[in-house]
Amino acid sequence: MASQQQIHTDYPALVEALARAGRAAQRVLARLDTTARAHALRSAAAALRAAAPRILVANRQDLAAGEAGGLSPAMLDRLKLDEARLEGVAGAVEAVAALPDPLGEVIDRRAVPSGLELSRVRIPIGLIGIIYESRPNVTADAAALCLMSGNAVLLRGGSEAVHSNRAIHAALVEGIVAAGIPAEAVQLMPVQDREAVGAMLRAAGLIDMIVPRGGKGLVARVQNDARVPVLAHLDGICHTYIHSAADRGMAVSLALNAKMRRTGICGAMETLLLDAAFPASIETVGALLEAGCELRGDARAQALDPRIKPASANDWDTEYLDAVLSVAVVDGLDAALAHIARHSSGHTDAIVTADEAAAERFLAEVDSAIVMVNASTQFADGGEFGLGAEIGIATGRLHARGPVALEGLTTYKWQVRGTGQARP
Repeated sequence: MASQQQIHTDYPALVEALARAGRAAQRVLARLDTTARAHALRSAAAALRAAAPRILVANRQDLAAGEAGGLSPAMLDRLKLDEARLEGVAGAVEAVAALPDPLGEVIDRRAVPSGLELSRVRIPIGLIGIIYESRPNVTADAAALCLMSGNAVLLRGGSEAVHSNRAIHAALVEGIVAAGIPAEAVQLMPVQDREAVGAMLRAAGLIDMIVPRGGKGLVARVQNDARVPVLAHLDGICHTYIHSAADRGMAVSLALNAKMRRTGICGAMETLLLDAAFPASIETVGALLEAGCELRGDARAQALDPRIKPASANDWDTEYLDAVLSVAVVDGLDAALAHIARHSSGHTDAIVTADEAAAERFLAEVDSAIVMVNASTQFADGGEFGLGAEIGIATGRLHARGPVALEGLTTYKWQVRGTGQARP
């Protein structure tokens, strides 16, 4: 391990030491069966519960610093832990332990004319670096998913959650070590310096994949600077389109839930598209306004209610993560699809309609990681998809897309079985 002086001056050496320790631990993980890895996660969950008082004290330190530093209410909500949320974190770790193990799964098997039998089998990726902001629950979620999928993990959380992350990490390590897992299987970067992040991004050959989870600035930096493969999670500019054939009550209910249930999550609706022929648009925007949501609309949306403010060009491309919503009135499904194609971040988009043909066309033509019919975009979550905890929602097109859980943290190798064949 690097000396304290190295920690403050030689970031490449620090990352190399952590990575080599993590890779050695991952080789131990790769030999363990499902039962052993699941037992380690249950032990980690028990340790989290036992450490709850320490973790909540640490979280209060972070909240106090965040308030003093001017963090927005949405960011403070992401940062906050209480007894119920912490129990949810521990429960999520246990839920991962109960998931089907993807390792060793035979994706396909075939015999070729030479007589060789070829199989593709799921295996761990190796050592995964996760760089994230705000939410301390990511520390536990990421560790659980990586361990259960046979990967070691190097975590680097945001400075706003530093005390919470360290307390959660300490509990996790206590739990996995009690279950016979090397402590180095779950490591937390011991410094908050941006230079250390840069060293992680340049650690090709040591870190096998980087997963950024945070705002647009963080993801852009990681994508621009990384020499390690990146699984990107971009911002959630999520749309809900209320089609002309939508049920009035359902439209109001889903619009309220998609925006106001929790405004600071990536699956929160950021733009509401109202069909010009939908008969309850005034009722829908009125319900949102009465719920305390600020609406910013185009000219036709503003005509629905004088409380709607004018939208700027930037509003259609903004992830508010707050009780603010862009609203546009569109002339039918074609116009809605065009707006979404122009402004969606490819995260989650939804249609509310009783018209099955319109719903199927929306599902087919919207090119986002998650496309929904008659459901709140707030269901864009690995837990709600039955995947347990998630690393995040991947919005790219390669390797994994949508909620990234166990399967998204695996790759595969070819296994070839022969009977003495030599190639002619």
